[in-house]
Amino acid sequence: MIRTFSVLAAVLALVACGGPRDISGERASAPSRPLDPVIASKEAKQLFGYKPTGSSQSPAPVGSYAKGCLAGGVALPETGPTWQAMRLSRNRNWGHPELVDYLQGLSRKAAQQPGWKGIYVGDMSQPRGGPMLTGHRSHQIGLDADIWLRPADDLTLTEKQRENISSISMRRSSGAFVNGNWTRAHHEIVKAAAQDPRVDRIFIFPGAKVQMCKDETGDKSWLRK
Repeated sequence: MIRTFSVLAAVLALVACGGPRDISGERASAPSRPLDPVIASKEAKQLFGYKPTGSSQSPAPVGSYAKGCLAGGVALPETGPTWQAMRLSRNRNWGHPELVDYLQGLSRKAAQQPGWKGIYVGDMSQPRGGPMLTGHRSHQIGLDADIWLRPADDLTLTEKQRENISSISMRRSSGAFVNGNWTRAHHEIVKAAAQDPRVDRIFIFPGAKVQMCKDETGDKSWLRK
């Protein structure tokens, strides 16, 4: 299942399609022969972090969100009609095809909100998942994504701008409260993200959760995510 989080963003985590598993569909076993000494001398994050493209396999999440890898990963295009991928130098705009489809759909919904042309997408996964050179412990199986809460009001950002621009804080300085940057549009976008049955969990700062619980009327079951 997809998971989403917040870097003053929201982070998505999709439910693993069919559940986390070994690429072969069978239980993983120890290698039958010793590893190449050169490979054995490197950390896993080095091996995964420098792979530029996905593997030529059927798409499958392998392992768990914080200890796994991704077979057959695909890239979210760097720019689309209603989204832009950020921090392109990291090459972390990769994921399971289901995650890419989900993000594109959510971006279209976000574009319907006032002041939003879509979404800015932060870290997803590396081309083959696995541990990252820096940052996240999760995002290893292609089912997590950081979605910025900064309104995507300009989808013509250059590569350099995408390296330097940052999201914005929605938190009040103390307590579980939002500040003046939080709007009803944020509420509706997070709600749309959570209501997709593919989403397992959304990680967002406490103040936003408190505010949405206060403002939402009717069925609040989506807030459990």
